[in-house]
Amino acid sequence: MLKKILPLILFLFLSSCGYQAIYSKRNMVNYDFSISKIDFMGDRTINLKIKEKLSSFSTSKKGKDFTLNISSLAEKAVLAKDNSGDPTNFKSTITVNFEILINNNFKDSLQVIESFNYKNNNNKFDLKRYEREILSNLAETATDKLIFKLSNIQ
Repeated sequence: MLKKILPLILFLFLSSCGYQAIYSKRNMVNYDFSISKIDFMGDRTINLKIKEKLSSFSTSKKGKDFTLNISSLAEKAVLAKDNSGDPTNFKSTITVNFEILINNNFKDSLQVIESFNYKNNNNKFDLKRYEREILSNLAETATDKLIFKLSNIQ
């Protein structure tokens, strides 16, 4: 009896907690800027993820209209090796430089460096897939920092 009532009570309390996704369509009204043009240089996978994340800001014109020049770089380094010389730990680092322009005049710049340490995997296919996922997550984090910076520019 208690096992049936407890989930029902939890559902009732948690369903009205007021959770909203930060970057949902409804919350896009809170951002008073748009992006008219984006120029990319550097790592293709990082640039595609950034472009995907910023695409919702280029659909309509808002109060501030930005032009962005973005250059990205991805690096993978070996942190540790075992006795036979095989790598055991890696570090993936991305560096993204954002140059922010308003009316083709330089306004601000932002450099975001994100890194993540992880262990080696015997299955190389799974390791490559995991590395792509890591790069995607790091690019999303860098883009979130850019969105925050753009929303605070006066």
